[in-house]
Amino acid sequence: MKRKNFLTALGFASSAILLNNKAMSIEMSDPEKHYFKDDGKIPNSKYPLLLFRNVFAVRGNDAANWLEKHFAKNNWTNSWRNGVFSYHHYHSITHEVLGIYEGSALVKLGGEMGKEVKVEAGDIIVIPAGVGHKKLSSSADFAVVGAYPDGKNYDILKGESGERPAADQNIAAALIPDFDPYLGSNGGLLKIWR
Repeated sequence: MKRKNFLTALGFASSAILLNNKAMSIEMSDPEKHYFKDDGKIPNSKYPLLLFRNVFAVRGNDAANWLEKHFAKNNWTNSWRNGVFSYHHYHSITHEVLGIYEGSALVKLGGEMGKEVKVEAGDIIVIPAGVGHKKLSSSADFAVVGAYPDGKNYDILKGESGERPAADQNIAAALIPDFDPYLGSNGGLLKIWR
């Protein structure tokens, strides 16, 4: 049986990515798009936050390793492993990707006036510069890999007085990356943010 037919028979998309003979990516789905307006504290963005649901199958350290390599292949580096801060924050000088490789969490996106969203292992979140995010609650094993386009450094702003207008200028200067962290040159933010 050909590999493509074998993967399809197993329920994996024919475009599945293989690493060490394990199917890591299970589908090439369109992301959810979440738009947030400036709430006076959190500037948010004209670009939507993108949420790819259940797009990789492996969990734990194997998934974290795969996420780091996959993001790096798409030029999203300066990666780290941890969770999500439990306070509203945003990054003004770069976009961010979060790949959830273990557990689940309820996060608040877009600041205090934003939206509560449940995320879980297998999800990838692409957060435009300026978009607020905060962990409200999580399972004990909740863990993510974070990375940034072109390996940029990041800042952590909390919507406090005095951050703007400098933060607004930084957000406006954050360029659209050359690659989507999950889909590479095949879509995602390259189609949606342009």
